[in-house]
Order: sequence, then structure tokens, then C-alpha cells
Amino acid sequence: MLWDITWLPGPARGLFYYLYLILDLYSRKIVAWEVHETEASDLAAKLIHQACLAEGISARPLILHSDNGGPMKGATLLETLYRLGVTPSYSRPRVGNDNAFAESLFRTCKYRPGYPVNGFKSSEDARAWVLSFTRWYNTEHKHSGLQFTTPQQCHGGEVEVILEHRKQVYEAAKARRPDRWSGEIRNWALPDQVWLNPENDMQELNKAA
Repeated sequence: MLWDITWLPGPARGLFYYLYLILDLYSRKIVAWEVHETEASDLAAKLIHQACLAEGISARPLILHSDNGGPMKGATLLETLYRLGVTPSYSRPRVGNDNAFAESLFRTCKYRPGYPVNGFKSSEDARAWVLSFTRWYNTEHKHSGLQFTTPQQCHGGEVEVILEHRKQVYEAAKARRPDRWSGEIRNWALPDQVWLNPENDMQELNKAA
């Protein structure tokens, strides 16, 4: 999993709310979020604890990635991670795309139609909007990185059946009209692994080898 914080515009210039968000790296599902008026390690620790309990992963090995911001390395958060058996992971110094999945999601959020670019009137308004966005993103958004299935379908294990059906449809279409196909059908399989930064991570593995 990975997590990050982004600002949401408030009712006046210079006033912001902060969206804390936790994302499953493989399924891209938003597993937990909250809106607060400050950035603080203890608030992040509470959210991460809730996410681990909700997902039933408190007893399983887990790595939680983040950037190097102050709330990400606060004593309260680190103590919570230790108690939960969660290993913290941080972006490398001066590497701007080590948490690109979170940044991409925040961009999707802020470019979603209806996003109040002039600011939220209150933290309650911000929470209501993020709740609506999360429901859409998890259950309706056909994610290009998931072969155009939803994060919930991937997270819940439905994606294999869905993609196998698509494969069969393509194979049947090619069998009916092979003259319309210049090569193999589209590969609908999902990767077995997802990397935070594929190019750099593979370079590190090659060096180690």
C-alpha cells in the first residue's frame, strides 16, 4: 500500500483542508481516506490503523510507502506502524516519481468534473465530495492500468473472470472473421507484480545481480 496527503482549497485564499489517502498499489483501490484541517502524524496513524483493521491485514506482512514529508516520519505514526507489523518505505531523495501512483490519483481527483476549484465551504463539504469521488473511482472508473476494470473488481478478485471472458469474446470474434485480424488478439492479462518505479527498480535489481 501507499499513502499521501494533498491539499484541498478552502473557503478563502490561503486556507486549505488536507486529504489523507491510502491506496492499494496493485488494485488501485482507495482503501481509506479522511479530510482534516491540519497535517499531523497522529491523524495519519489513526487512519492507517483503521485501514489495516478494515482490510484485515494487521497480522500479515505489509509495506506502506510514502514520500518524506514530516507527517510520514512522525513518532506517533512510526510507533503505530511498528505495533501493526507494517514496514515503512520512503521515496528516494531527489526522486520525484517514487510516489507517482498517489500523485496520479490526486490529479484524477482534482480534474474530476464538479471539483470545486474555487474552494470547499467547509471540511464537511470536502468530506462529502471526497466520499462521492471515492465511490465513483473504486466502483465505476474503468482504470486503464487495470485493463479497464474497476479498482473494486480487481481488489475483490473479480477481475480474472472478467478478463477471461473478454479474451474469449476476442478469440470468438477472430475465429468468425480472421481476415479482420492482422495478428494476435489483445493481451488482457494483468501483471503479476506492480512496481512503484519500474525502470529504476529494475536497474537496481540488475546492479544487485
